[in-house]
Amino acid sequence: MDGPHFNSNSNSNDSSRDAVEDTLAVRTAEPGTGGHVPAFRRNEVWKYFGPAFVASIAYIDPGNFATNIAGGSRFGYRLLWVLLWSNAMAILIQYLSAKLGIVTGLTLPQNCRKHFSRPMTIMLWVAAEVAAIATDLAEFIGAALGLYLLFGPALLAHGWSPTAGLLAAALVSTVLVFGILALDLAGFRWFERGIMVFLAIIGACYAIEVFLVHPDWQQVALHTLLPTFATGNKKDLSDSVYLAVSMLGATVMPHVIYLHSALVQPRRVEMSPPPKSIMPAMVREYLRYELIDVFAAMNGAWLINSAMIVMAAVAFTHGAVVDDVEVAYKTLGPLLGPMAAGAFAVALLCSGLSSSTVGVMAGQVIIEGFLHIRFPIFLRRLITVVPAIVVIAAGLSPLKIIVLSQAVLSFTLPAALIPLLILTNRKNVMAEFASARRTKIAGWASVAVIVTLNVVLLVQLAIG
Repeated sequence: MDGPHFNSNSNSNDSSRDAVEDTLAVRTAEPGTGGHVPAFRRNEVWKYFGPAFVASIAYIDPGNFATNIAGGSRFGYRLLWVLLWSNAMAILIQYLSAKLGIVTGLTLPQNCRKHFSRPMTIMLWVAAEVAAIATDLAEFIGAALGLYLLFGPALLAHGWSPTAGLLAAALVSTVLVFGILALDLAGFRWFERGIMVFLAIIGACYAIEVFLVHPDWQQVALHTLLPTFATGNKKDLSDSVYLAVSMLGATVMPHVIYLHSALVQPRRVEMSPPPKSIMPAMVREYLRYELIDVFAAMNGAWLINSAMIVMAAVAFTHGAVVDDVEVAYKTLGPLLGPMAAGAFAVALLCSGLSSSTVGVMAGQVIIEGFLHIRFPIFLRRLITVVPAIVVIAAGLSPLKIIVLSQAVLSFTLPAALIPLLILTNRKNVMAEFASARRTKIAGWASVAVIVTLNVVLLVQLAIG
């Protein structure tokens, strides 16, 4: 079977595999019958938790920090509803990516290579590579910036320049990311647990922030459910629409659409190791549990993003719009104390490290799937480390690099979304698991909204 390859030790041990097979055998119909939908068992849900949590890191990467903080500092709670609708679309799209991988046993890039023409496949590969490299560049810089915020002042006190301090942080971040990637050598579940720890730390940091600012929960609930823009002068209205478009337009990151279809493969192999074929009942069971995984992970990311806006809405209400993470860090200390500033920097560091690691894995899935080659993941890491260090050494603004990456992603997003919808709608690809009519409508509507908003965002960026 042509499946994803992260490392040679990705499968769990034989005993755990046998346990999974024995459990499934009891609940699966005889071969040729198509099986039945197994009874839901809560004690088994935890075995399937992981892939969506890894993918959800992309929804709280360093780029989200600047956008959410800008929205909260300028317009208070008003744009919380944007995150709610963004999350609904994210749940649908990430589930479809996982579904494609579970049903076909192939990643999205592999399915593109199998079902589309070679010229189309090459074009999609180029777009995917551009998206993966741009994303990883921004996320790696975000990790370096988080480390710099924590330890930069001490370096500056010893005579280091800001550029030298950020460059040193980038080199340390490189080592840390390699360490996180090494978790996958111990097995895919170890890597998933590592990413979930990072998510927990980010969530805990923002729980501290929200606790310190004492938000108005009634207003939070109101603006989460009620779509509104800024009232008053024309400029405020225009700016609030622009920020809403930025938040919605960057909802789905192309690289995790490709990656999610690969993250589900190890469990699929556990359920029915080659040369056995996976039974429809097994597929239904996996889809059912993966939907829960997606729902839990995406909603967790939504809560963290909402906490960013809530914190900024309360902490920065009396100042100008804050759209720079370094400015936000320096502002939080005097306003709320060192604990708030420290929690912010730790959250940014964890976000940057984990999202950069996930970006590297996505890049590996992309190049292996589209080109049908084996590519070492640590070599993939080096490909994006070098340009990031060059950018930092040149003294370019980290914020400008992050913003530029979002513009690049806007161009490449349709190359991931449209093939995903086409493939999951085809019966010759998905058989009985092809999307139902309502799912097709919801999927194309979501893609239309996301692509349209990305075009609007590009126009806004072009005209300043």
